[in-house]
Amino acid sequence: MRNHTTRAAAGLGVALSLVLLSACAAEGGSASGAASESASAGTGEQEAPDATEVQSRTPRIAVTYDGGVLVLDAMSLEPVGDIALEGFNRLNPAGDERHLLVSTGGKFQALDLGTWAEAHGDHSHYWTAEPTLTDVAYDAVEPGHVVVHEGRTALFDDGTGQVRVLDSEHVADADSAAREYTTPSAHHGVAVELTDDTLVVSEGTEEARTGIRALDGDGEEIAASDDCPGVHGESVAADEAVLIGCEDGAVLYKDGKITKVDAPDKYGRIGNQAGTEVSPFVLGDYKTDKDAELERPTRVSLIDTRDGGLELVDLPSSYTFRSLARGDEGEALVLGTDGQVHVIDPETAKLTKSIPVIDEWEEPIEWQDPRPAILSLDGSVYVTDPANDSIHAVDVETGEVWKSAELGVTPNELNGVLGTEAHSH
Repeated sequence: MRNHTTRAAAGLGVALSLVLLSACAAEGGSASGAASESASAGTGEQEAPDATEVQSRTPRIAVTYDGGVLVLDAMSLEPVGDIALEGFNRLNPAGDERHLLVSTGGKFQALDLGTWAEAHGDHSHYWTAEPTLTDVAYDAVEPGHVVVHEGRTALFDDGTGQVRVLDSEHVADADSAAREYTTPSAHHGVAVELTDDTLVVSEGTEEARTGIRALDGDGEEIAASDDCPGVHGESVAADEAVLIGCEDGAVLYKDGKITKVDAPDKYGRIGNQAGTEVSPFVLGDYKTDKDAELERPTRVSLIDTRDGGLELVDLPSSYTFRSLARGDEGEALVLGTDGQVHVIDPETAKLTKSIPVIDEWEEPIEWQDPRPAILSLDGSVYVTDPANDSIHAVDVETGEVWKSAELGVTPNELNGVLGTEAHSH
């Protein structure tokens, strides 16, 4: 449960000046010097923004709209930046808890949300600055999936099949590529690198996606499977179990082996997943009508990566690909078209509560069109409401909608950062 009183008090520190909080600066240099050095950390060739030291980490949220990206303080939901950016833009995690990677105009471009931390021995210093779209970008013919895992950020270019793996800590440096690999044929794919340098990557062509391969640090094949028609999406669960979705279930890579997870239906598509490394269970969507122009499913899948077991859970409403999230304790969260956040216990595969947040809504036919989205961040869950140009913050444990705000724009994509240090590989 989020401690709103504590976080609210911490949020007051955003406005405090650097002079009031310069304990380490007093020990090792001037306050202004500390700010300058910290502001440039992790930005590579970017010009250092004016930074202010604050009392605690300051999570921030970004929402896309037609014409730009709006950045909000995650506690107050007040805007702290508004960046003009034309076109349909997608928000991806960058892995350093400061930046997001924006899929835009033939590249992944680093968006600095202006909140970060810097470790000093047994404690950290926290900084905020104005959000900015940096000049650091990774070219891609068709920027696709971005996967972050344990200090590595893997970018997949659907137009070429190129996989570029970055050090998450230096994702906004001009040159942070740690590894590159290109699939035999270009396709809409995905890749993830594990802590032992294993690269799990999809295989396929523009016409058909068929399976996955696992490669060691030298690019040698560890395992492979062509038993995954319609490969789409991935999730990493506890103990580095990697689940990849198929049109007839999923495939599971774990401990050097690939195992097929069969769907109970001949066509049982799991194309979008939400996992967390604190739980062995992966939440996925579940569709059974191959010929539907737009299927509106009312069941979700739960896969136990310890044994490959699959359970289906009935919901009181349909949902979309932006409806899946995981709580801090591993809860499976589904934002329904009935306007409620449905909470599922993965261990029992039972619906435990439903939290009313927004009005009922209907999924648009075009996947690029705005629809409500859900984000789990810093102990809270955030839900956008395009019909009313607003956003809501929810405490899943209490069922309380503890904050709402009007945005002045129609939100589409939703993502955020904690403002903490990046994990190292």
